[in-house]
Amino acid sequence: MNQATRAPLLALALPFALGLGACAELRGERDANDMTFFVTSAGPGNGADLGGLAGADRHCQQLAAAAGAGDRTWRAYLSTQATGGQPAVAARDRIGAGPWQNADGVAIAHDLDELHGDNRLDKASALDESGALVNGRGDTPNRHDILTGTQPDGTAFPAGEDRTCGNWTSSGAEGAAMVGHHDRMGLRDDAPSRSWNASHPSRGGCSQAALQGTGGDGLLYCFAAD
Repeated sequence: MNQATRAPLLALALPFALGLGACAELRGERDANDMTFFVTSAGPGNGADLGGLAGADRHCQQLAAAAGAGDRTWRAYLSTQATGGQPAVAARDRIGAGPWQNADGVAIAHDLDELHGDNRLDKASALDESGALVNGRGDTPNRHDILTGTQPDGTAFPAGEDRTCGNWTSSGAEGAAMVGHHDRMGLRDDAPSRSWNASHPSRGGCSQAALQGTGGDGLLYCFAAD
C-alpha cells in the first residue's frame, strides 16, 4: 500500500478507534455506577479479625470507592452470634432488598429469597470490585473460601460453638468461621461443597494462615444495601 492510499485510511480509522476507547470508558463508568455486588479482591489481612461488622463494612466501602462505586452504602455479608448480652445479627438483614449485579452488569439475584435459593452466583459471576475473576478451586492459590459466619438461609448461628471468629474480632488459634465457596465447588459434589455461603467452618483457627490453609484468604462478599 502506497503512502497516498494509507493516509485516508488512517484518517478514517482514527475516529473509529477513539470512539471505541470512549465507549469502553463509558462502559467502565456505567459498570461502576451500576455494580451492587462484589467479592473483595483482598481481605483486611489480619485473618478473621475484621474489626467487627463495622470494620468489615468499612473495608467493603473503601474497595467500592476505589472502584468508583463509593456513592452507595456497602455492607459485608456477615452474621454475628449472640454474646455478652448482644443479640445475634443475620447477614441477610444487613444487605438491603436487592436486586444485585456484578461489575459487568450480570444479575446475581433479584431479591433475598432468590439470593438464598436459586441464585446466579458462581465463579464467572462472583467478580471482584474491579470486575476481575477471583481464584477458585483448581487455581493457584485457591481463594474460594469466603467469610460469612452464616447459615444457608442467611441467618446467624445460635450462641455457643463459634462460627464467626469471635464476631470478627479474632485472628488467633481458637474459634472458627463459617465460609462459603464463591465458585460453588468443593471436595465433593454435595450441597455444602456447592454452597456459596455455608460450606464448612475454617480449620485451625482464625489466623490468616489458617484461612489460607483451607483455600481462603479472608475475602468477603459485599452488597450495596441501598
